[in-house]
Amino acid sequence: MAKILSLLLLFLSFMSASSVEELKWPKGETFLSFLDRNHLPSSIYYTLDKEEQELAAEIVAGVKYYVLKSEDNQLEQVLIPIGEELQMHIKKKDDKFVMEIIPIILQNEKRTLAIEIHNSPYVDILNATNSYTLANEFAQSFRGEVNLRNLQKGDKLVLLYEQKRRLGKLFGSLKINVSMVETSKKKNYIYFYKENYYDPKGQELDSFLLSNPVNYTRISSPFTQMRWHPILQKYRAHLGIDYAASVGTPVKAAGNGKVLFVGEKSGYGNTIEINHDSSFKTLYGHLNGFAKGLRGGQSVKQGQVIAYVGNTGLSTGPHLHFGLYRNNVAIDPASVVKIAKSALSGHELKAFIDYTTELRKKVESALENETPPMREENFNLSSPLEKSSS
Repeated sequence: MAKILSLLLLFLSFMSASSVEELKWPKGETFLSFLDRNHLPSSIYYTLDKEEQELAAEIVAGVKYYVLKSEDNQLEQVLIPIGEELQMHIKKKDDKFVMEIIPIILQNEKRTLAIEIHNSPYVDILNATNSYTLANEFAQSFRGEVNLRNLQKGDKLVLLYEQKRRLGKLFGSLKINVSMVETSKKKNYIYFYKENYYDPKGQELDSFLLSNPVNYTRISSPFTQMRWHPILQKYRAHLGIDYAASVGTPVKAAGNGKVLFVGEKSGYGNTIEINHDSSFKTLYGHLNGFAKGLRGGQSVKQGQVIAYVGNTGLSTGPHLHFGLYRNNVAIDPASVVKIAKSALSGHELKAFIDYTTELRKKVESALENETPPMREENFNLSSPLEKSSS
């Protein structure tokens, strides 16, 4: 209860501040360079424990963060998201700046979009909602599965989706639970179920497949979005999987893609990042060395040796840190790594059918009831906020 109250007080302090700026994290910026640029002491970083320092490397370029300033334009607090559930909170305490990792206060929304198609699903979704995120997620879910060229004017489209807001603005990833689009008046359904897309029969649709990147002895640390450590009395997260293996063990590309980054990355030490299929990215950290000739912009094949297991960066023993990101949001690699497309069966298939039956009823209801779509606003929060007169 005390933790919840403190978070609410933090939220209220931002809402009543003299000015709040919403900024985007620059490409190539590290947490240390951010501190230096804002004349904040580097001790903020060096007094963190190793897990927290490694987490600081998870700040994604382009993520929106908030800066609270006093009436005399002095920096007082900063909120920087790490993943979708935690954020770094820099604040003044006893005349010096300190940092803690706290949950992000989010408001969850369930939305329905039901429209007629006049141009293309992507354009019509964008025109109706002003949400590129929703239009892109729809395009990702139906990619290659339904021939959208057979669309006719007047065909219907229905999306049941969930999104989050932070400080009143859209934040993080968006999940479309069911997409229904008509082609020549035939209804085509795709469902999102346990991190993957499926057709109505429970056959997995996602064509993006990963293989294990290394021969490992054990998983030394699994993926966790957010947990409260009862002994340390602080929040923890581990946005990847740690595979324990001997130094020098070959590390392979988990999928076909293009190398985004080769070099040193803060707490991850020697690191490689690979872009896959426009919306997915993999990260390989704590490497001992890179494959000869590997460079940014180079195409790699699934299974190609790209590096070797090491103990660099903030590592307590030789292992590979393997991260997976979908639209720049960390997701559990264990939910995606597989050898071939899979179909649900047994109790899992029954649970899926029950789940999708309810969604289909909601789609039919949305087709019958004409609800105006909600349009998202485009604005930047970078001006003084009015204080309440009370």
